[in-house]
Amino acid sequence: MYNIALHIKTRDWIYILVTGVFFGMFMSSLGYIILEYPWLDGAFFGVILGFSITLFSLIFISYMNKNILPKLREVYWLPLSILFSFLSGFLGTLSGVYLTKFINIEMIPAFENQIVIISILIGILTYIVGALLYRFVKMRNQKDVIDHEYVQSRLRSLETQLNPHFLFNALNSIAELIHQDKDKAEMALLKVSSFLRNTMNEEALLSLSDEIINVKDYIELENIRFSGKIHLIVVGSIPIWNVPKFSLQLIVENAIKHGFLSNKESLNIEIGFDIRKKIIKIQNDGKVMVKKTFGVGLNNLKQRLELLCKGSLSVECLDKPMFYIYLGDCCENIDRR
Repeated sequence: MYNIALHIKTRDWIYILVTGVFFGMFMSSLGYIILEYPWLDGAFFGVILGFSITLFSLIFISYMNKNILPKLREVYWLPLSILFSFLSGFLGTLSGVYLTKFINIEMIPAFENQIVIISILIGILTYIVGALLYRFVKMRNQKDVIDHEYVQSRLRSLETQLNPHFLFNALNSIAELIHQDKDKAEMALLKVSSFLRNTMNEEALLSLSDEIINVKDYIELENIRFSGKIHLIVVGSIPIWNVPKFSLQLIVENAIKHGFLSNKESLNIEIGFDIRKKIIKIQNDGKVMVKKTFGVGLNNLKQRLELLCKGSLSVECLDKPMFYIYLGDCCENIDRR
């Protein structure tokens, strides 16, 4: 079972390796200089020692965290961590010394003559450093989990606004149809049911192609009321991107609700893409926009873009209303199934 206290990332081990090698090189060079030995030999010895201890730590601690500690009660974690951390320093020091001898790098006689005692002392030091690392990793992982849970709860809060917002507008449209054409009103109800069934999944992100399919279904629903006067034009091939669910649909819904003019024969909505800048452009030829402020639905989308993609939403043109969806890195598909 996953435990945040046992999860050390690859990036952490790289930092540990680099720090261990540089620290070993610096301290060993300093010791060689003080005892009037060639500092270059000290630097090589420090690099070998730091690398060897870190390698043993990586093997022992990773194996312990993955295969031993998760199967035991937490009361046994501390003594086993002490043992494995000590062994990492002790065996890493012995291996480093033997490797140094093998490649004929000069060593300080006192170090070579007291190798077992020094290895024990370095093993104890390795445990102390490991204990500090454990504290740091645990605190960092706890912060990551808290941040992740915050994003999840914020997304759930935002997504609870989506269906009521859509249903409110859809039911208003159907209420108008009931007085005009009961058959169309019945057809619209069935389309609403079908649309909601297709979009009621637990994924926060959808592929752009699936989102455009949802938009087409939504326009088909609205065209029952507007007698086929709403036209969707998709310019160019659809990029393989992920987008927040209902992202394009909300903008299209906004265009129909606020931009459709009764004296016009049609409302044309065009969707285009800027591949290089990762932008989705949605434009319509309906009513001119007065201001660039957003209502509930578009504010919802703006926040979800920030949370899921580090992206943004903007109005680029008021005369011929054009919205830009700037997509950042929407690679994490947050699935709560």
